[in-house]
Amino acid sequence: MSQEHRGCEDRAGVILPQTRLDELLAELQSRLEAARGTRDRVHALLEAVVSIGGELDLETVLRRITEAATTLVDARYGALGVISEEGERLVQFITVGVGEEEIEAIGHWPHGHGILGLLIKEPRPLRLPEIADHAESHGFPEGHPPMHTFLGVPIRVRDEVFGNLYLTEKAGGGDFEEEDEAVVTALATAAGVAIENARLYEEARRREQWLAASAEISTALLSGTGTREVTALVAQRAREVAEADLAAVALADPDAGEFTVVAADGHRAGELRNVRIPIDQAAAGRVYASGTALRLEEGWEAARKTALFVDLEVGPLLVVPLGVGASARGVLSMVNRPGGQAFSGSAQRLLEAFAAQAAVALELADRRRDAERLALLEDRDRIAKDLHDTVIQRVFATAMSLMSAIKLTERRDVADRIQRSVDDLDDTIRQIRSTIFALQADPDDQVSLRSRLHRIVDAAAERLGFAPSERLDGHLDTDIPDEIAEHLLAVLQEALSNIARHADATQAAVTVQARGGELVLRVEDNGVGIPANGRRSGLRNMEQRARILGGSFHAGRRPEGGTLLQWRVLLDPDHAG
Repeated sequence: MSQEHRGCEDRAGVILPQTRLDELLAELQSRLEAARGTRDRVHALLEAVVSIGGELDLETVLRRITEAATTLVDARYGALGVISEEGERLVQFITVGVGEEEIEAIGHWPHGHGILGLLIKEPRPLRLPEIADHAESHGFPEGHPPMHTFLGVPIRVRDEVFGNLYLTEKAGGGDFEEEDEAVVTALATAAGVAIENARLYEEARRREQWLAASAEISTALLSGTGTREVTALVAQRAREVAEADLAAVALADPDAGEFTVVAADGHRAGELRNVRIPIDQAAAGRVYASGTALRLEEGWEAARKTALFVDLEVGPLLVVPLGVGASARGVLSMVNRPGGQAFSGSAQRLLEAFAAQAAVALELADRRRDAERLALLEDRDRIAKDLHDTVIQRVFATAMSLMSAIKLTERRDVADRIQRSVDDLDDTIRQIRSTIFALQADPDDQVSLRSRLHRIVDAAAERLGFAPSERLDGHLDTDIPDEIAEHLLAVLQEALSNIARHADATQAAVTVQARGGELVLRVEDNGVGIPANGRRSGLRNMEQRARILGGSFHAGRRPEGGTLLQWRVLLDPDHAG
């Protein structure tokens, strides 16, 4: 063998080992980079776990989980969908990578159909190289950014599926790998613990807020605050603590068979206040009758059948009873707008406890007011008896003595003065008797004729600029038929309105007297009198009302100036006092 041939073989032997060495070094380098990448990914995963575990606000925890998952697998888009307690649909959707304009273009978040719904029905990891190729894919709504690759992983809290992580569009255009699935699955496990801690903290914080609100309401009621003000406070505190868009308190009137919304707070609350609706037509009627709460993820269909939320946008709905059984008073309703967060079972339980305590406080306040009313009536009855048995008798005795004195004097002027004094005492006796009738009336009676007359005179004081004097004499609440009472109230209202509009008066007096089978209303003022060329429509109305009842009406000037209106009708003999 020549020397040249041996040299070629030696060079080939050197090249072959060198090539293997390069391959080994490249493989080593690749493995080192993979190990470094795994190390970096493990570090990132640990950092993510520490980040989400150190937060107690549930909304913040959910967003950090979504952001961490998106970062760990280099996904362009990420989302976390929270599943309803019934396990049927998504009730909350947190996104990363989608801008506000894109969200507005898409509209409502997904309800959980298509691929997203598949993970709800089959909660296990799912990787897809092309979303559109899967049989469950329903496509994307208009305005939705294009998405192809997909990785979905369920999040479990205490062995129950809380929600799912959805990741799409891996950076570089590649597919999600098994390692990506393992990392996100590990993150989801840690996320379940963080979510549970945040939920426990949230529930404890909410429970503390409900207890504080209950204490505030009980204190307000028992300190004498009116029921209307307290029900407004109930609606306000319930809406604030539950973070709802609208809260309403509807009290039931079983005799009338209807609800009245006595308080509302939040979005378009003014449109609900004082709304009345038949109990049997309201979705809340079942809650009131059964004492069982109603919770709906979409309450529009239930609201559509009732006037309680007419023309209002109703999404998630929660209605709880205010008391149950014999102590049932009404319902407390919470509403979120369409697309808003659904009320959870925990929120329902806390609201039920709050409403039950509010109902007890309202019941105790009613009993306290009943006791105070009884004490007031007893005190007023005692005063009335003292006036009747002592004061009237003494005034009457004085009048009788003066009558005797008239016979003892021969001077005509003295006799006239004594007679005027006797007449004044007689008038005083009538006023005392009228006061006795007023004292014996229930101060909270809003339907008695005497109370209605008082309210009309009191209301006129604001328009007049002064308080008219008032004298109510006779058995007005027992002797006046309903038909005559309605005409009387209308005439008094018209007379006081005329004084306020035209008389330019500084004094006015109202006298209502039921005696001798007739009812007389006198309204007088010290104003400018009835204009000669003024309108007479109001006077004609008053005269017509008297004529309908077989009575009379007179309007004219007083000798001392001003106007005197006298409206007189006969009472039914069966009602005459």
